[in-house]
Amino acid sequence: MTWSEMQPLLEQACWDTFYMVGWSTLIAVVGGLPLGILLVLTDRGGLLQNVVANKVIGQVVNVARSLPFIILMVALMSFTRWITGTTIGREAAIVPLAIGAIPFFARLVETAVREVDHGLVEAVQSMGGNIWTIVRKVLVPESLPSLISSATTTVVALIGYSAMAGTVGAGGLGDIAIRYGYQRFETGLMWITVAILAVVISVIQFAGDFAARGLHRRGGRSGPGPKLRLLKAKEPDSPAAGSTGPASTEVGKVA
Repeated sequence: MTWSEMQPLLEQACWDTFYMVGWSTLIAVVGGLPLGILLVLTDRGGLLQNVVANKVIGQVVNVARSLPFIILMVALMSFTRWITGTTIGREAAIVPLAIGAIPFFARLVETAVREVDHGLVEAVQSMGGNIWTIVRKVLVPESLPSLISSATTTVVALIGYSAMAGTVGAGGLGDIAIRYGYQRFETGLMWITVAILAVVISVIQFAGDFAARGLHRRGGRSGPGPKLRLLKAKEPDSPAAGSTGPASTEVGKVA
């Protein structure tokens, strides 16, 4: 097969892969982020402590993560047909890709959020902040560098899943490698597909690492910025700050 014959196939395959991975990543982040935060909030000592709910949610996540993607894809065929009207093509592949990625990303979110300094949570609570404020002002911003890294890991995993989706006619680079590289013995095209996947994954990983490092330097988790802002905001209004006032006044009087 000549390059002029390969080029349109590869261009369409790349577009199909980006389309599937992009939409499934978006759905995974929207579904996995609140699920991962909920796992932290409902755990022992959490702000919404509920051991039963935490165990149930955790078990569902574990079961979903334990299923190999190819089995999950087959098991969800009826659901996929109900959602998209078909079980073949890139739109149909988005359904199992997203459902498989949500629990994967949720566990990564849980790990990232657990590393946030609990002292910051207590500081916001002392200022009268509710759970939504804590999540929005502390948990998510402080864990943002780790969340970016988690999203990068999820994208890389989804690219691998999308290649497996090619076995059921979902399109993409995996489909090209199977139909032409394996079934038609077009070894050159298969190795070009492998090289494209390697380059794409390397670029995504580099971009994710660069963004995470940039956020960390600007004051992500363990950075000084948000902590200093919280401490400054706490000083005038907190009971602790008010309680030191009389003491300092008495010292002044004694002096």
